[in-house]
Amino acid sequence: MWETNSVVMYFYIGMGLLAVWAVSQAWLSQSRTETIHPFKAFVHLLAFYLSYLLIPLFFFSFYAGWSGYYSIHEALFIFLITGLLCYARFVEPHCIQVHHMQYPLHEDRKMLKPVKIALIADLHIGLFSGHERQLKMMVKKLNEQKPDLVVVAGDWTYEPENKLAEELAVLKEINAPVYSVNGNHDEQYPGPPIHALLQRALQENKVMDIEGQVVEFNEFRLIGIGDLWAGKADMRFMPQLPQDKPWVILSHNPDTVDMVPKLPARPLMLSGHTHGGQVELPWLTDYVMKKVSILGHKKGLYRHEHADVFVTVGTGMVGVPFRFRVPPTIDIIELI
Repeated sequence: MWETNSVVMYFYIGMGLLAVWAVSQAWLSQSRTETIHPFKAFVHLLAFYLSYLLIPLFFFSFYAGWSGYYSIHEALFIFLITGLLCYARFVEPHCIQVHHMQYPLHEDRKMLKPVKIALIADLHIGLFSGHERQLKMMVKKLNEQKPDLVVVAGDWTYEPENKLAEELAVLKEINAPVYSVNGNHDEQYPGPPIHALLQRALQENKVMDIEGQVVEFNEFRLIGIGDLWAGKADMRFMPQLPQDKPWVILSHNPDTVDMVPKLPARPLMLSGHTHGGQVELPWLTDYVMKKVSILGHKKGLYRHEHADVFVTVGTGMVGVPFRFRVPPTIDIIELI
């Protein structure tokens, strides 16, 4: 019954059945996406569901090495590769981190009262990420930090299903006002035509779209700037706005900082877009990042001629359903 040949046969039968399930799930899921690229959605979803094959292969490597079906070196190699992939696929994407940073917004004095801003970005609700479990965990961690406001630096979606408003319903539980701008995936650069779907979902769940709008606070102003790749990042009008308070700029792509005009007070821009690389590998990640950010942004705080920009690594995934050495992150920026 449990001879090696029998175990191997059952293993391959199980893998075959799991592969059939993966194909069926990918086909069913792509039919529910709001996308003009059904084949593209199917291919991405197929990679997502086929990744479940990693789990039985990981455990089979133990047995194959112990029984002699694989050599020790073969079993160890498969064990290490599948183990790393399982971690990047099933563990790290759900390990939401919270990072803190203090930032002096006024150059000549401290704030009368510090303001705590929670920055999130790149939820990419859709094919790979941003579903109920992760969103509930994110909202729980946000409320634990007790921010004065939450800002979302775009890329809400990644070819979402047509129930986006229902998926975002948990955002109503955030105990702070939530302000948002769109990212390139929300603006069809690249991405499906989901602008109306997203706007309705945000409105129903009390998220304020502030693109092109100014929000007044006691000691600063928050302004939303559109996505750079969508051609909506013009800031030439900013010197004509009131300058009695410093600015906090919310814009998806950190390269937008190069377009900030010289202002009396140095503004802080809050952005996402880069995912911090999403998968941190030697040489390869740096090569890919050159195509994502021309100015070399990856994560953290950068100083430019007319403004500083803080780049969050975000919480979701695109391209591949993995995060490795770049866990999803909520950044708490305390203005002091």
